Amino acid sequence: MEFEGKSVIVTGAGKGIGRVVSRVMARRGASIIGMSLTQEEMAGLTDETGARCIAADFSDTDKVRAAMKEAGTADYLVNCAGINVLESVLDMTDRGVDAVLNINLRAPIVVAQEFARARVAAGGGGAIVNISSIAGHRGFAEHVAYAASKAGLEGATRVMAKELGQHGIRVVALAPTITMTELAADAWSDPVKSEPMMVRHPVQRFAEPEDVARAVAMLLSDDAGMVTGSVLAVDGGFLAV
Repeated sequence: MEFEGKSVIVTGAGKGIGRVVSRVMARRGASIIGMSLTQEEMAGLTDETGARCIAADFSDTDKVRAAMKEAGTADYLVNCAGINVLESVLDMTDRGVDAVLNINLRAPIVVAQEFARARVAAGGGGAIVNISSIAGHRGFAEHVAYAASKAGLEGATRVMAKELGQHGIRVVALAPTITMTELAADAWSDPVKSEPMMVRHPVQRFAEPEDVARAVAMLLSDDAGMVTGSVLAVDGGFLAV
């Protein structure tokens, strides 16, 4: 119960990594403020974690700011919300690029800004974890907008760490490899597609959402008190070889 008495805002809490982060943090004592596009996406989250759920359209800055105002001051923030639109450089569309960059890059920056303003007003302290991806470090086909959004988020993380450190706020990014959410399990179930990627992981497996969530908890904990401005790869060694 290392986070007992602490609260955490988790964006993208309705599914995937965000939902599992909510569960792990709740098991460790934190109060959860979950955000997702609709209340329907977060169905059952309150029963699972005791979360207070807030619907937020991450493509709309005004709605994001309103949702953060409703959330109020929290001790921690985990920016999990994200999308991908698979388009090649030659075929990419303005609509696809705008959608990915708005949700994956602009929204987490705005969420972090509102979180940090509230923390500073409360006297400082706290921590932010931004969920990035190994796609921000390696070039994957049809991921041009996604890669740009994640590389940009890591750049923003470093600036946030520099500027917010004086207020006692740590900011780190976490870059998972392929993580076997329900969506990813469907996408990578074909061995013809998955095996060439799998062999590039020294641990010989993809990540599970629980792997990522536990790493998030570690970065939020006091054990990581000197960790800020860093990018932690939770990738089974993919980027090392």
